[in-house]
Amino acid sequence: MDYLTQFIDIFLHLDKSLSTVIQTYGSTTYILLFMVILCETGLVILPFLPGDSLLFAAGAFAAKGDMNVASLFMALSVAAILGDSINYEMGRLIGPKIAQREKSRFINKEHIAKTHEFYEKYGTKTIIIARFIPIIRTFAPFVAGLGNMSYKKFIQYNVVGGVTWIAVCLLAGYFFGNIPIVKQNFSLVILAIIIVSLIPAVIEFIRHKSISKTA
Repeated sequence: MDYLTQFIDIFLHLDKSLSTVIQTYGSTTYILLFMVILCETGLVILPFLPGDSLLFAAGAFAAKGDMNVASLFMALSVAAILGDSINYEMGRLIGPKIAQREKSRFINKEHIAKTHEFYEKYGTKTIIIARFIPIIRTFAPFVAGLGNMSYKKFIQYNVVGGVTWIAVCLLAGYFFGNIPIVKQNFSLVILAIIIVSLIPAVIEFIRHKSISKTA
């Protein structure tokens, strides 16, 4: 049980323990990274897994030679695209049943409603834009499936958004993660990335509240 608890803790906070994981598990780290990105994008019940911060950290370690950046880019791009595709299918198959319920035990319906608002504002481009916004990123493909977006259109935006997201976050860590001031304050940088990633969602939340009060 202790090993299981330890593994779950590593899985949930891989961005903070990546150095230890690389030293302990070696090449198996690629699989762990793949699984975290796959679950963060593919399982609508796990929107709290690390995404942007994990990719930045992985890029920084790749720049040091601990991992191969090309292998990371290819593997994690596949994970991101596959994850959204799985999420899309979940939305298509079980989304209508969840939408009919007043409450859902595992899925936050407020997040679904917020993602619907993003779709109303940005249309199908939400699939790309949402990649850079935690929480919304996890629910966007689910809502696309729920809304019966054609898979042909969805996969086009999915591939562009997934590859762009992985490239931007991974290469940001690769080129800037080992700058002395960044390296010395790595935990703070990771925290800053998470906060910056949340800014668009916070702005939309404040805007929505303001509109609700004036309505």
